[in-house]
Amino acid sequence: MGITTYNPTSPGRRNSTVNDFAELTKHTRPEKSLCERLAKHGGRNHHGRITARHRGGGARRIYRLIDFKRDKDDVVGTVRSIEYDPNRSCHIALIVYADGEKRYILAPVGVTAGDTVASGPTVEPKVGNAMPLKNIPPGLAVHNVEMNVGQGGKLVRSAGGSARLLSRNESWAILVLPSGEMREVRVECRATIGQLGNAEHQNLRWGKAGRMRHMGRRPYVRGTAQNPVAHPLGGGEGRSGGGRHPCSPTGLLAKGGRTRSPRKTSNQRILRRRKSRRYGQLPRPKKR
Repeated sequence: MGITTYNPTSPGRRNSTVNDFAELTKHTRPEKSLCERLAKHGGRNHHGRITARHRGGGARRIYRLIDFKRDKDDVVGTVRSIEYDPNRSCHIALIVYADGEKRYILAPVGVTAGDTVASGPTVEPKVGNAMPLKNIPPGLAVHNVEMNVGQGGKLVRSAGGSARLLSRNESWAILVLPSGEMREVRVECRATIGQLGNAEHQNLRWGKAGRMRHMGRRPYVRGTAQNPVAHPLGGGEGRSGGGRHPCSPTGLLAKGGRTRSPRKTSNQRILRRRKSRRYGQLPRPKKR
C-alpha cells in the first residue's frame, strides 16, 4: 500500500492524501450473496434519542458479511480477490472453498489472489490460517482473536493491527495487544496468523470537512458555544469558559479519570494495562 499526494490545486487538495489501493484486485465487485443493506440511524437508538453524537449523512454503504469465526475446518479455500470494505479500515479477502462456499475474511499482509487458506487445529501455522491459540507457536503475530470460545474474533481487527503471542500454559495464553495491554485468553479461542493489511491507513490526512461528511461524520460543536440546556458548559454572558472542568454533554470528564467499570468480567484477565500518552502506564483494574 502507498499514499498518494496531489498538487495543491485547492485548499482541500493541498492538505489531503489518498490511499492508492495498490493491494486491491482490479475490476472486482462485491459478492452479492455476502452483502446486506445497511440502514442508517443517525446515531439514534430505538427511542429516537441520540446516543452517538456527530453521526449522520454520508455515502451509502453496503455491509459485507465477514467470517469472524473461521469455523470451516479442514477445507482449503482459495483467495479470489482482495477488496475494499467501506465498513472497516482494513481490506477484506473473498475466499472460495473447495466445496463451493464463499466467505469474506479480513485480509492480512502477504495474502494475495490465488493463495490458499484454511482453518482448524491441524492446519499449517502460516499467514491467513486460523487455529486455536494452543496450536499457534509462541512469538507469532496474530489478529482477529476471540475472547470467548466460538464467539468469533473480537480483538485486533483494524488496519495494520497485530497481537503477539507471548506464552501459554494448559488453560491460558498471554497476548500483547497493539495498545500495549497484556491480556490472558483461553487457549481454545481462535486467532488468525499474520498482521492485517492497509497499515498506512493511520497516516492518511482527510484534508477537508467534506471528506468527513462523506464518511458520515457531522461537525463537532464546542460545549461553550451551546445553550445551557444542551451542554453543561453552555450559556453564560459573552464568551465564558464554562465554569467547570471540560466534560461531555453527559458530564463525563474530558481530561482523564477512570471510566472502566470495576465490575467488568475481563478485568481479572488483564495482566498489564495499556500505556497512556498523558498518564503513562495505567494501573491494573482492582479485582472484585
